Amino acid sequence: MEEIKNLEDVKKFKVDSRRTFFSANHDEIKAGLTTDIYFIKTMEILRHMGLSGKNVVAEVFPRKSGIMCGVEEVLNLLKDKNIEIYSLPEGESFEPKDTVMRIKGAYEEFGMFETVLLGMLAHSSAWATASRQCREAAGDKVYICFGARHVHPAVAPVMERAAVIGGANNASCILAAKLLGREPSGTIPHAAMLVAGDTVSVARIYDEIMPPDSPRIILVDTFRDEAEEAMAVAEALGRTLEGVRLDTPSERGGVTPELVNEVRKRLDQKGYNYVKIFVSGGLSPDRIRELSAAGADAFGVGSYISGASPIDMTLDLKMVDGTPIAKRGRIPGLIDNPKLRKMK
Repeated sequence: MEEIKNLEDVKKFKVDSRRTFFSANHDEIKAGLTTDIYFIKTMEILRHMGLSGKNVVAEVFPRKSGIMCGVEEVLNLLKDKNIEIYSLPEGESFEPKDTVMRIKGAYEEFGMFETVLLGMLAHSSAWATASRQCREAAGDKVYICFGARHVHPAVAPVMERAAVIGGANNASCILAAKLLGREPSGTIPHAAMLVAGDTVSVARIYDEIMPPDSPRIILVDTFRDEAEEAMAVAEALGRTLEGVRLDTPSERGGVTPELVNEVRKRLDQKGYNYVKIFVSGGLSPDRIRELSAAGADAFGVGSYISGASPIDMTLDLKMVDGTPIAKRGRIPGLIDNPKLRKMK
């Protein structure tokens, strides 16, 4: 697909009536079809004036603190452009108004992609930031991102990849894990127990047919009291059982510190002290700390990460043909950040 150059290209573009999904594909993003139309108008004006090739320096800054993510996508977006890119590495922290990315080159090389690159940074950095907060709450304990069900599938891998950049041990979304060179993490949902009608029988078959590297972690809140089901599964699987998962719904009070403590104590009393307790269901950093103190060993976090509000990112032109410049209210010239690294 050819890159959009002008308003005539925009007018000529027609959406295929056989299109299955509304999300943009990779070719459409690289062609500029997800940018704001005013950047196309800007390019038309500057070309008409013979100014589109002016050398500029643009800087991106955030409105609040966070963790940098989305850089790899921006680099892939602009990899064929004759520009230099300096950026914070992914996973690096930033403060409000820090320069997190700097782009040098002819304005026509990258100008129309402002919308696209800001969106890539804004959402990924927000997800990575929420994930870092969960990492700080969990300490050295494992937590997995379970957020794919809360976002559009087109961005689910982006979100869960950002979660791992921010500190999650792994992702449950298959594509997200594969993009990171990993295998996805996860066991089974309540649906398996509901269809089979019994937790213990599902646990036995899971242990029998799943590959050795698939952790034996079994849900124990489907039919009976969590402590009761945990004991039954532990008795059935013995030493092969690595953990039990508590995902009690809010309709039954959710997973509480008291529940975690009871399950832990009952398992220990029967000699199952090697069985870990994995908790999930509406977790936040505060709840992670609370449940961790009660004895939880690992966590599945979904909506807290996936629901993070985008971190507002702004791109300003700070130099034009070597002259410092800025819109009213901003300081002309570059704002240094020693954390910047040359990326391109």
